[in-house]
Amino acid sequence: MNNSGFLSQKEKLEKTYAKGTTTLGFVFNRGIVIAVDSRASMGNYISSQNVKKVIEINPYLLGTMAGGAADCQFWERYLGMQCRLYELRNKRRISVAAASKLLSNIVYQYKDYGLSMGTMIAGWDHTGPNLFMVDNDGTRLKGTRFSVGSGSLYAYGVLDQGYRPDLTEEEACELGRRAIYHATHRDAYSGGIINVYLIRSDGWTKISSTDMNDLHYGKYALEKEGSVTPPLLDQ
Repeated sequence: MNNSGFLSQKEKLEKTYAKGTTTLGFVFNRGIVIAVDSRASMGNYISSQNVKKVIEINPYLLGTMAGGAADCQFWERYLGMQCRLYELRNKRRISVAAASKLLSNIVYQYKDYGLSMGTMIAGWDHTGPNLFMVDNDGTRLKGTRFSVGSGSLYAYGVLDQGYRPDLTEEEACELGRRAIYHATHRDAYSGGIINVYLIRSDGWTKISSTDMNDLHYGKYALEKEGSVTPPLLDQ
């Protein structure tokens, strides 16, 4: 708080802009798995259960959304336009590193303007599978495992326990799905539909869209020894 007793514009944004989500991505020997939830929230208010948090930039590039939905959607779609222009000018696809650097440079110009973004740029190019994390300050990190959002700590717990570079495609997709499920189960600001994408050398494929309640009361409930499906509320 400043000396006058009033909050600055930046302090007001930081104090009032509550948000929640869970997104993750990881690289393994056969490609990259991207998994996200679909809940949009503002503090305790849930505005939507069907937000598309994966931006399909081109057939080989995906971006994820965490933070402000409008900020992420606008700038990642703008990035998609820039990637297409690059392809037209240079007669070849843009690399994942170059695409993530473009986004980093764009948002850095608006540093301290109140943007709220925690995104991942994932894809396959001539160097193989690549995964980058870019935030609203222009910070850009390359890695093999990232989780972004209010439920990321829960997702990391499952991801770190089950991750191996030699996972099969089925095991990798199930690991991503299970990590997001546990985050939605423990984090009140995450939930809805769990979407899983797989990126291979021939591009990305959407693997599944599953309601987290179906997983909780169906598949994963049956895996617990001695557990029973809870009765319906109207019985």
